[in-house]
Amino acid sequence: MKNLHHVPVLLSETLKYLITDEKGKYFEGTLGFGGHTSEILNRLGSKGILVSTDVDKAAFDYCKDKFEKETRIRLYNFNNVLIDVIAKIESLEFFDGVFADLGVSSYQLDNVAAGFSYSMDAPLDLRMDKNLKMNATDIVNSFDEEKLAKIIYDYGEERNSRKIAKQIVITRKNKKIEKTGDLKKLITEITPTQYQIKTLSRVFQALRIHVNHELEFLKQFLSNSVKLLNTGARMVIISYHSLEDRIVKELFKYEALDCICPKDAPVCICDKEPRLKILTKKPIVPLEDEIRKNRRARSAKLRVAERI
Repeated sequence: MKNLHHVPVLLSETLKYLITDEKGKYFEGTLGFGGHTSEILNRLGSKGILVSTDVDKAAFDYCKDKFEKETRIRLYNFNNVLIDVIAKIESLEFFDGVFADLGVSSYQLDNVAAGFSYSMDAPLDLRMDKNLKMNATDIVNSFDEEKLAKIIYDYGEERNSRKIAKQIVITRKNKKIEKTGDLKKLITEITPTQYQIKTLSRVFQALRIHVNHELEFLKQFLSNSVKLLNTGARMVIISYHSLEDRIVKELFKYEALDCICPKDAPVCICDKEPRLKILTKKPIVPLEDEIRKNRRARSAKLRVAERI
């Protein structure tokens, strides 16, 4: 992976909002293969610090080698929900900015062995963190029909979730579903040709989200991050599907409120104080030129909030 090329999404927009002090201390919750990382470091002065983490061991090892001579970066092979633990290890009380580029990296999608893409036959794994006990094969071969349908509907927003779950249960009675190709075959057999690509994307997304506890971890990461933001520090989050974006949007909105009392309450008794100011009323999306150069950027949405 020495010459791995990674195209960071919404790069200029990220840097514009994130870096407010070149001497500051910043946290990157999705190290990946160092695309954003390199440019963040380019914007920091000699006294700046960047703490970056990723659960993907391949990404961590790659960046450990890539930034071997960089003294301003601290790398961790931790889940980003442990931002508070990492801050304590680094003896940092606050961060001057927190950034996360959510979702699956291009390397994971293109790497056959990783099993993240239905376009190539590989073990049906879908774990970003290989230390997680349960993978996608375990789920599709052991969960009952109702639970499978719920996962596919809730996390993939797939209307035919029940039909697909039923077919999974029927198929696994004769042969264990162990490869991405096995799952792809049973889905395409019951899905009209014009809908196959979107349906496959939704089902694989749903299983990946469930396997990696992505939405639960995202909520926890955002909540922990707010507590560690210095006054005036920004939280910059890039999401790639509506479920992620909704969580980010709702947390920002809640943290910007100065009252959560019922509307019919005569006086405020909640003592709620706003902790964030939303800087992006609408999410920032890539321009057409960026999408032409990098198709995987097409669904990206960037939201920014500032600590009050």
